[in-house]
Amino acid sequence: MASPSRSPEWEHVLTQLVRERGDALTTYAYLISGSRDDASDLVQDALVKTFGRLRNGFTVASAEAYVRRAILNTYLDAGRRRTRWRKIAHLQVTPEIDEARDTEVQSRVDLQAQLMRLRPRERACVVLRYYEDLKVDDIAEWLGISAGAVKRYLSDGLARLAVSLSDEEGDRD
Repeated sequence: MASPSRSPEWEHVLTQLVRERGDALTTYAYLISGSRDDASDLVQDALVKTFGRLRNGFTVASAEAYVRRAILNTYLDAGRRRTRWRKIAHLQVTPEIDEARDTEVQSRVDLQAQLMRLRPRERACVVLRYYEDLKVDDIAEWLGISAGAVKRYLSDGLARLAVSLSDEEGDRD
């Protein structure tokens, strides 16, 4: 029987993971979700899902892999739920007056805004490919889809990014 003063091994792994890799996990979640608030929530949810059941035998590296996978799955699950509501998106009210912005701010390329325009799977593939530096086969394994589907999502996502970025270039001229 474990001594009450000693905390279980998983708590040490969790503490060390958050201390050493917490910022990297939050950055990863931010790139996936596009929102700092959502990123924090994704990391928190992933940590709870990963360590919610008392699991011993984790190393920090294996725990980080589980948490990253949980972040991605949680984000994609939320994206699936949101797609049901896209049919009523036209009902959202947009302000009639657009506030003036500094021209320098307008001319700056905001990659995060461009990523937000992508569909969830496209964004996940682009981030996993270019932020995580994963190969197509690894992305396919992570997402549980075929390599051809990953290539298609990457192609579509990059094409949409290219169009968005070229539109911004045209606006600056």
